[in-house]
Amino acid sequence: MQCNIVSLGKWKSGPEKALFEHYGARLPWKLSLKELEYKKPLAPDALKAKEAELLLAASEGAEMVWALDEAGKEFSSSQFSRALQNYRDQGIRGITFLIGGADGHHDSVRKRANQLFSLGKVTWPHLLVRALLAEQLYRAYTISTGHPYHRE
Repeated sequence: MQCNIVSLGKWKSGPEKALFEHYGARLPWKLSLKELEYKKPLAPDALKAKEAELLLAASEGAEMVWALDEAGKEFSSSQFSRALQNYRDQGIRGITFLIGGADGHHDSVRKRANQLFSLGKVTWPHLLVRALLAEQLYRAYTISTGHPYHRE
C-alpha cells in the first residue's frame, strides 16, 4: 500500500523528523511526505482557504483521502489497521492523509475527505503529528501481519 502524507509546514532536522524517519524506514509500505507552505500574511479564514487549495491540489487524484481533524472519528489501533486492510482488500492501492495548518481544515477539505480522522482529544504539534501517524501506520501493518509489536 502507498501511504502519502500531505502536511502544511516544513521541518528541519530534529527529534520529530528522526522519529518519522525511524517508523517510515520500518514500514514496508511506501510512505511519502509532501510538505506545503504558504508564507504570505492573510487573515485566518483566508489563510485556511489558501491552505485548503494547496492540500487539495497536492492530493488531486488520490484514491482515498483521510483528513486529520480534531472533530474526526477516533480509531483504536486495531480499528485503524482493519480499515487499512479493508481498503487493500477492496483494491485501493493508496491512501493520502492531510494534515492542516494551525487553525484546522477548511470546509472544502472536510468535504473532499473520505474520512475525518482524529488522533484523540488532545492537541498535538503539527510536526509531531507526522511522527505519530507514521508510528500508527507501522503499528497497523504489524497488527495485520501478527507481528508482536502491538499488544492488546
